[in-house]
Amino acid sequence: MNAPATVRAAARKAALELGLEADEYQRIEEELARPPNFTELAVFSAMWSEHCSYKSSRRLLARLPTEGAQVICGPGENAGVVDIGDGQAAVFKMESHNHPSFIEPYHGAATGIGGVMRDIFTMGARPMANLNALRFGAPTHAKTRHLLGGVVSGLGDYGNCVGVPMLGGATGFDPGYDDNILVNAMCVGIAERESIFYAKAGAPGNPVFYVGSKTGRDGIHGASMASASFEEESASKRPTVQVGDPFAEKLLLEACLELMGAEENGLPCIVGIQDMGAAGLTSSAVEIAGKGGVGIRLNLDLVPCREPGMAAWEILLSESQERMLVILKPGSEARAREIFAKWQLDCIAIGAITDSGFLEIEQGGERQAHLPIPLLMQPPPSSSPSPPPPPPTAPNAQPLSLGNPPKQSNAEILLSMLNSPLLGSRRWIWEQYDSTVMGDTIRAPGAAAGVARIHGTRKGLAVGVDVTPRYVAAAPHEGAKQAVAASWRSMIAAGARPLAITNCLNFGNPKNADVMTQFAAVIEGMRAACLALDYPVVSGNVSFYNETRGRGIPPTPSIGGIGLLDDLALLPQDGFTTPGDSILLLGENRGHLACSLYALAVDAEAAGGEGNAPPVDLATEKRGGLFVLEQIRRRTIRAVASLAGGGLASGLARMCLRGGEGAVITAESGGLPPHAWLFGEDQARFLLACAPENGETLLRQAASEGIPATRIGTVGGTRLAWEAADFSLSLPDMRAACEAWLPRYMDAKK
Repeated sequence: MNAPATVRAAARKAALELGLEADEYQRIEEELARPPNFTELAVFSAMWSEHCSYKSSRRLLARLPTEGAQVICGPGENAGVVDIGDGQAAVFKMESHNHPSFIEPYHGAATGIGGVMRDIFTMGARPMANLNALRFGAPTHAKTRHLLGGVVSGLGDYGNCVGVPMLGGATGFDPGYDDNILVNAMCVGIAERESIFYAKAGAPGNPVFYVGSKTGRDGIHGASMASASFEEESASKRPTVQVGDPFAEKLLLEACLELMGAEENGLPCIVGIQDMGAAGLTSSAVEIAGKGGVGIRLNLDLVPCREPGMAAWEILLSESQERMLVILKPGSEARAREIFAKWQLDCIAIGAITDSGFLEIEQGGERQAHLPIPLLMQPPPSSSPSPPPPPPTAPNAQPLSLGNPPKQSNAEILLSMLNSPLLGSRRWIWEQYDSTVMGDTIRAPGAAAGVARIHGTRKGLAVGVDVTPRYVAAAPHEGAKQAVAASWRSMIAAGARPLAITNCLNFGNPKNADVMTQFAAVIEGMRAACLALDYPVVSGNVSFYNETRGRGIPPTPSIGGIGLLDDLALLPQDGFTTPGDSILLLGENRGHLACSLYALAVDAEAAGGEGNAPPVDLATEKRGGLFVLEQIRRRTIRAVASLAGGGLASGLARMCLRGGEGAVITAESGGLPPHAWLFGEDQARFLLACAPENGETLLRQAASEGIPATRIGTVGGTRLAWEAADFSLSLPDMRAACEAWLPRYMDAKK
């Protein structure tokens, strides 16, 4: 290595400023046998960032089960793919856009949903549903109202303009997200099983085409920014946030799908295709060549730019939106140009696949970068702590102490919970989304799972997102099991056979040993649940560095699930609609109040909270869920809800409000204090409504299979009333309370 010491020192200084670590720079210099130039360092800083390389999480992620009879493509591609029969496949993915959305909520959220939609149609699938999982700080925090309004507007405006319905989501508020909100966006699409497109380069000589919108300076260093915690005013990082154009996205979607259906000489025009997401042209070029074990040569003078004088590193790292890298079959160039000209988008040859194994970058007639692709794809092992997987934990067999109830009545507590961030309706949010565009929506937002018809068939997909961060914070292993099990139950409650999950694993700084211990425990909890429930992970995303000034967010593994309904005629109702129906509780009610919404609504001491998340018995989950699914198929159940936060009281209120009928509860509390029976958050429970003549049969069948089940009341009237506990609320009062909080909060003076 003959470079002068001053050159090497300058390169090392630049590397550290770009976010590379000293040992990482040392490896680069040793492998190249020379100091890298600034453009090359910029490429390494992006490819070796946590956001792109998963260097702290990759080893642990390998523990997750990713295979199953239904799985066509697991993690490693733009999105996961599962078989839905009849020669069709569902393609889905969830992505995080947390840091950009905190800095610039409207554009951060908009480009988050735009990016994940591109992950779907880059594989040949037409998007059919969007979802989101949002976490904001305390409503009293100065930024919460502004961030909520901007994020919802960004998600709604972008998705509505592209014309993809928003079918579901989850929005929570907690002081732990005051300085680091979470915006997790999910998209699901449908493709023909034999027409899935992958990020592959094919043979040397294949032309590389840039298609879509022009490149600007927005989003430069976005991947690096997402791989660092906030230690300064976020306004200074606004240049790293991309700006999206949903109308360009719609054109790009249609142009890509048309080209995917085109052939030359009986062969598809496209060899491979990759979205320009995090790290832009850099990551798309490196990944598409790296997967094929080949090289790639690009001439940046040919890249269509909307700003003059862009340096090589700026073009390479720009995260301008609505762009794709396409590898074409030689001879298909004219057809591709014709299609993209029709849609008024750029379609320009900027390079070729080579046999060199190198990323070769030219600009202005000079070589700007010459880097071995295997090195770019294999960063040194992370210096983050690597805790061993935690030992399996058995469910806590004993209920927690219940304490004394507060002075308020249970009816007053439920009403106050409905009129608060805990259980208040999110209607203000979902009404800003178009949930019916495309005409296939069967169950819109507001239910635990949205449902859409698979176009032109009698089949449907159920989709939903689940996680309870307070459980995960208290017991990461058990909380992660619960998140997966809750997603599985949501699919069951919609009458769907659960197929697979995607995820966004949102955590703090991976350099913190406690964070990595949490992360390892979450992975093991997810693994246990996915294996037990045959619910594999087929795609996902890890978002670390959700931390400001040393304070990290609660660990939040968002789980996005999909399930298949073979016949939409079997879709159960999600509310009480028929007076006289019997109400059944399936599962054991043990009154678990620790980590509950009840504990947040009243004094934690009064709730008896000891910090333990409710235990999850996966065998019980599976037994109960499959029983419910079989009864739905037999049409013995009219309505179903999976019980979640707020326990039985919340589930009953939701069923009354969704269906428009009241309920009279006649059951005794089984020795539990009334507040524990109403608000306990024990797992593996369903609330069912059925015709009276089916009730006794269902109870006998459940008992024969070892599943606890109880008839607890009857549908009908205009009140939710529990005779044994002097509990009574009118439906109008509950509805007014439930619908009041969020509009009032958003309309309040800032």
